[in-house]
Amino acid sequence: MQIILAGYNIDLDALKDKKSVLTPETFSAAYARISRSSKSIPELRATARKEIAKARDQNRRIIYEMGHHSIAEHAVFNFDIIGISRLAVEHLESHRLMSYTEASQRYIKWASNYVIPDEIKKTVLLQPFLKTIEIQNRAYQILTSKLKSLDTKFAKSIEDARYVTSLAMTTQLGTTMNARNLELLIRRCASSDISEVKALGKKLYNLAIKVAPSIILFYEPTEYDKKTYSELKKLPLTEATTKNASNSVRLVDYTLNGDEKIIAGIIQRVSNLSYTEAKRKVQKMSQARKLDYIKKAFQYAKLYDTTLREFEHSYLTFELILSASCFAQLKRHRIATITAQSYNPNLGVTIPASIKEKNQLELFNKVIEATEKTYNKIYKDLPHIAPYILTQAHRRRVLLTVNVREMYHIARLRMDATAQWDIKELTTSMVEQAQKVMPLSLLFCGAKDQYENISPQRHKDTEEK
Repeated sequence: MQIILAGYNIDLDALKDKKSVLTPETFSAAYARISRSSKSIPELRATARKEIAKARDQNRRIIYEMGHHSIAEHAVFNFDIIGISRLAVEHLESHRLMSYTEASQRYIKWASNYVIPDEIKKTVLLQPFLKTIEIQNRAYQILTSKLKSLDTKFAKSIEDARYVTSLAMTTQLGTTMNARNLELLIRRCASSDISEVKALGKKLYNLAIKVAPSIILFYEPTEYDKKTYSELKKLPLTEATTKNASNSVRLVDYTLNGDEKIIAGIIQRVSNLSYTEAKRKVQKMSQARKLDYIKKAFQYAKLYDTTLREFEHSYLTFELILSASCFAQLKRHRIATITAQSYNPNLGVTIPASIKEKNQLELFNKVIEATEKTYNKIYKDLPHIAPYILTQAHRRRVLLTVNVREMYHIARLRMDATAQWDIKELTTSMVEQAQKVMPLSLLFCGAKDQYENISPQRHKDTEEK
């Protein structure tokens, strides 16, 4: 694993003065004083640059003693992260208030690089692990060759071949985060029971602390992060085992009368009515009148326009059973609540249609069989490490909660012609189920490449009903 501090924000005036210390801490110190000083902001920045020791002490006091962590958000870092496993990336990207751009296995043919977890390096589990990785990687090479004839502009052979590769395979990404979220990431990494994740946090800390020692303060592992979920797991519960579950999308909860609440929110915004009064008026409206509000809300919207914020007042909760490959894409939608169980071979695997079309199912199944045999060996002693060997075809159960506004965003991106088939199928099913409970609010929810065609057709269908 290689972590590089690629950049951080610095005061432009500091670049003009060769004596200035180049650190993002001066922004935090200067901006922290805005609320209590009559000086102009440029004066506050100048003071922070000239008195760096005092600025750092001020940061520590405000963050540690006063609890104003928000000032640390003014310091921003960029990191190159190279040679990290797909599994560790999931831990990293579970922090949703950061930005990530990751190498795509849809478009890049993957080398055979992978992480060997420290936990198994000196154990009898090492050889089965290495042998299984070899089987997976050999199958990947075979499948990329066999599936070549199916290539189109957006459907690469490597896209489906990757389903036999493991979560131990390495990737690289660029990430941007402010100091407050970096500190949280470092602390959670320190609390992890996976050595690779711990190493990630330690490397990030060692790089950041050199340039910003005053705003990375709460970085030690905590009992809360280390023990909460493991202790919750110990509470009495009768578990049911789901075997070979099909791709599953279930709308399990949603805002009752969600259409009316969104329309009431719109009326409250543009009138002098209270929300309660607006909701009463909506409840008395005809369906046609309600539809007028939704149509008007989208009348001038173009493809690149964001849905009105009032659409956040209603939510949808889905329980999903999806492949690791599909989850890798879903987790990028960070304006959502995503909680996930561990990967579970009992949930079966997702098999790309191209595998069957090219008569490669036997090879695919042999890889899965070898993988699960090794997984079971590792799981007996190291359950938290066992997922490294699972393939991108293996599944997990996820609970996803989104507001209607975010549902529009996901649909536009993931139902588009360029979208990867796995998440496209998942999103299409989500939208179909959501439209049954909020037919008005989700009237124009669909792929961005179909945006110009959605409105007239939806209008016609709704009016006919």
